[in-house]
Amino acid sequence: MMSTTNNLDWKTYESITKYIYETLGRQSGVTIKGYGSTCKVQGKSGLNHQIDVITSHADGSNTYETAIECKFWKEKVNKDVVMKLAQILEDTGISKGIIVSKSGFTRDGIQYAKHKNIGIVHLREYEEKDLQGNSHQIDIATLDLNIKIHRTRPEITSIAIGANRKIEIKHEFDYFPYIVMLESGNLIPFYDYVNDFRKEINRINDKTKPFIKKYKITGSKLINNQTGENLDLDEILFSGQITESDDNRNLKYTIVDKVWLLIKSIFEGRTFSFSENGLIIEHKNV
Repeated sequence: MMSTTNNLDWKTYESITKYIYETLGRQSGVTIKGYGSTCKVQGKSGLNHQIDVITSHADGSNTYETAIECKFWKEKVNKDVVMKLAQILEDTGISKGIIVSKSGFTRDGIQYAKHKNIGIVHLREYEEKDLQGNSHQIDIATLDLNIKIHRTRPEITSIAIGANRKIEIKHEFDYFPYIVMLESGNLIPFYDYVNDFRKEINRINDKTKPFIKKYKITGSKLINNQTGENLDLDEILFSGQITESDDNRNLKYTIVDKVWLLIKSIFEGRTFSFSENGLIIEHKNV
């Protein structure tokens, strides 16, 4: 969801705050009513108040709104900031307020927020001290893959080229250096004969017995371009058969995401991790 470079700025901070409250509140019917610089509410005083995020929550016949202020500051949020939000809530009639701070809160800020029933949340980047021996990753899911592979393929078992001579092939690439020069002087890749023979095995498709095919090419030569070897050639005799094999595999993958932010709701005592791709996990034992 989030495209992050791990370099927070105030605008990204507000966007993440909106996303967090939207995501955590979805199951309980919380929706985002307003967000950003255009999010303004007129109070009883006639003044317009700009609020970073406003959520709405319907509870039976009543609808409650929450004003969320984001403070992407180097300094801790003090009581003056809390008092300002309290005044905005009183003027607008919004039910509840929350302040989200990057650097935390001063003692008087916490005390006054508690007095005014204003929620305070510390949202900051994850630090090594937060790990406490744990991984800096969130496990998203574990995939258990049971792969059943049944292979049927034409296998060449021997290649004879007359006069009790054979070509030893250990790897597929070993075919490529060979060229057949016909009596006419035309050059044919040896691999063309290999492919033709394999097609014949597939066409016949008899798994019970070997298949043999002879290519008569009187007066030709077999040339190895790697070694320079040059052999007289009158025929190529292929032997092969359809083979079957099972190659079943059990693979296990764990999909992980890197932890980016830590979210602590001071009064509620709840702590969450926020990953680079927008996954939110609650710490049950914090």
